[in-house]
Amino acid sequence: MLLDPYNQTDHPECKSRPDNGLSAITELDPGYITGPLSSVWKEWIKWCIEFGIEANAIIAVPYDWRLSPSKLEERDLYFHKLKLTFETAHKLRGGPSLVFAHSLGNNVFRYFLEWLKFEIAPKQYIQWLDKHIHAYFAVGAPLLGATESVKAALSGTTFGLPISEGTARLMFNSFGSSIWMMPFSKHCSQESKYCKHFANKAKDIHLVYECEEQESNYSGWPTNIINIEIPSMGVLGTPAYPSVSELTQLNSSGMECGLPTQLSFSAREISDGTFFEAIVDYDPDGKRLLYHLKKSYHEDEVLNPLTPWERPPLKNVFCIYGIDSKTEVGYYFAPSGKPYPDNWIITDIIYEIEGSLYSRSGDLVKGNPGTASGDETVPYHSLSWCKNWLGPKVNITRAPQSEHDGSDVQVKLNVMHDREVDIVPNMTREARVKYITYYEDSESTPGRRTAVWEIDKANHRNIVRSSILMRELWLEMWHDNHPNTKSKFVTKAKRGPLRDDDCYWDYGKARCAWPEYCEYRYAFGDVHLGQSCRLKSSSADLLLNYV
Repeated sequence: MLLDPYNQTDHPECKSRPDNGLSAITELDPGYITGPLSSVWKEWIKWCIEFGIEANAIIAVPYDWRLSPSKLEERDLYFHKLKLTFETAHKLRGGPSLVFAHSLGNNVFRYFLEWLKFEIAPKQYIQWLDKHIHAYFAVGAPLLGATESVKAALSGTTFGLPISEGTARLMFNSFGSSIWMMPFSKHCSQESKYCKHFANKAKDIHLVYECEEQESNYSGWPTNIINIEIPSMGVLGTPAYPSVSELTQLNSSGMECGLPTQLSFSAREISDGTFFEAIVDYDPDGKRLLYHLKKSYHEDEVLNPLTPWERPPLKNVFCIYGIDSKTEVGYYFAPSGKPYPDNWIITDIIYEIEGSLYSRSGDLVKGNPGTASGDETVPYHSLSWCKNWLGPKVNITRAPQSEHDGSDVQVKLNVMHDREVDIVPNMTREARVKYITYYEDSESTPGRRTAVWEIDKANHRNIVRSSILMRELWLEMWHDNHPNTKSKFVTKAKRGPLRDDDCYWDYGKARCAWPEYCEYRYAFGDVHLGQSCRLKSSSADLLLNYV
């Protein structure tokens, strides 16, 4: 899977390309044992088919996640093909599409929307979007990057694969996309290349990546992303991170070694290249990553992805993510004494946990924590950036994730919201109950709806397999397409079983739970009582409760 670190060509002995069709997104490694362990969108597809969506109406658009956005188009014509996919789907189905993206897929979709501006006449751009895209569901979007990408770049992340961290690091840093998920500051921006293009000045003006002079502490993040010991060597030209044998030779030569210098780098200093420039003399990957940063991101002809994303100009936007899980937000690195690529070790990790910062040893750390924590992979600060897409007045609803009768639903209407200030609902929580908090705005822009869903304890990598998320997605899709819809968003007043799988046996009451919806009805093959609990009515009839 390794790519040439500069021109992004395949290894001479191995050429890898993304698969096509639904099989490419259901399971990474199909098989009796490996399939369930590597399931991705499989459960979501099963839900759609169970509720009547034809399999050929679900279109997967896999991409080579190793490549930078510009290389995706240059090598694979990915964005041209994606545009054609939308247009073909519209002709076949006679209506606009629903877009679902997870994690880095959201960054890919953002780039597509910007790329599209150069392919369609300005006056027709919004018309094309309205015609071809009804709603966009951004799931687990790293809108301001993810700190784990820093760990992958400096020490390697194996994700459970049977390889060493050094090998994982070599592989990750050979990918042009390694920069794409790096954390960046919300205070940094770049002039619109789209505007320059249509002013016929795109080739004459160098667009500068600029950051506000008076940005907040830590670039708005909870803490500095990188704290690293840079060695101070007495003689230039000596290895920055020598092996043990090389250290012995250097010491015997009488060379004086200075103490290491610890430097700290914020998200801004990662995205503007300051960090990579600082390590370029100490680590060969510093030069390569700096090259990719400038060529594939700062100098990208369509978009610099390391800039804050404004609300997409689509009719309906839903931003969905998990909160309040232990999430890495900062690292301490030191020289390991080993040769490249194992020349760094992590000496400490800073975590955000439900509104506080802690070190790996459990000590409380000072900083700028948010009101919640992230989803184990992406910090809350990055996930919640989409709250800035909401307007000045927001309706907030907090409801239990499980089926409920509405008694524990809390609602706040017309809550005032200032841009770049997090919305903190004044609502209660039961200790053992997991909630979904909905932030909804359908009034700020006529004909446009924006919603943010925060799902307690939803894991970044598993959220697309969450039955809770699938239920909410399906209800919202069904609500939007029903001709007798009465409200802007689907009601949160109650949640009952929608499928036979949602019914179960209540051993305390010796009956099927939710007797209003479920009944005991044995069928051949049932091996326990819960399997014999089935819906009284069809799913179609039950859905009428959510118009």
